[in-house]
Amino acid sequence: MNKIKVTVWNEYGESQKKPEVTAVYPQGLHEAIAGFLNKDPEIQAKTAVLADPEQGLSETLLDDTDVLIWWGHVYHDKVDDAIARRVVDRVQRGMGIVFLHSAHKSKPFMQLLGTSGRLCWREANEKTRIWTAASGHPIAVGIPEQFVIDHEEMYGEPFGIPEPLQTVFISWFQGGNVFRSGVTFKKEYGKVFYFQPGHETNPTYHHETVQKVIVNAVKWANPVVKVGPLTCPNVPPLEKL
Repeated sequence: MNKIKVTVWNEYGESQKKPEVTAVYPQGLHEAIAGFLNKDPEIQAKTAVLADPEQGLSETLLDDTDVLIWWGHVYHDKVDDAIARRVVDRVQRGMGIVFLHSAHKSKPFMQLLGTSGRLCWREANEKTRIWTAASGHPIAVGIPEQFVIDHEEMYGEPFGIPEPLQTVFISWFQGGNVFRSGVTFKKEYGKVFYFQPGHETNPTYHHETVQKVIVNAVKWANPVVKVGPLTCPNVPPLEKL
């Protein structure tokens, strides 16, 4: 059986090396995510970060990636435009992508969806209850009707995205806000999933149900087919003119 090749990309700047973050993710949250993914026999995960050569997103690496997981926060502008375009191109050609938490303002997310990715937010370590809105969706397999994360950053509506292919999860926050916290899209040959939970100072990626959602998302986004560069060919007629 060929395993799904996953790359977990994380900006991993100085903001993630502060004591309040390393206490939760000593090796970085990208390593934590890759760690639980690699427990699944169908997945083979590796990591890449912004400081790597070609910002961790070389042509060779992307050629060897079935599903890319993207975590970014305060260094969105540091991602080179050409690198972001490279990622978008790969998704359009079939690579799956899973955007986590504050990746809603990353260049690839906004380019793929064509909208602002805006939302409202609040850091108050409040309880969030996540409701499964599409129980029949592959990403929701094995996920209960609702589950609770005790401490998480609030993201709230309105969310600047196009109408999703499907809204899989909706979150309610203790302060009263709601959010479409798990949404899917199809962009040419590639599948896109955005999942909101995952503030870097909270142990969200140690939560078993959150882990299950991300594992399911990887399997859903695994390409059916990958194609070569997308072009606009001049073609001969099929019938006599």
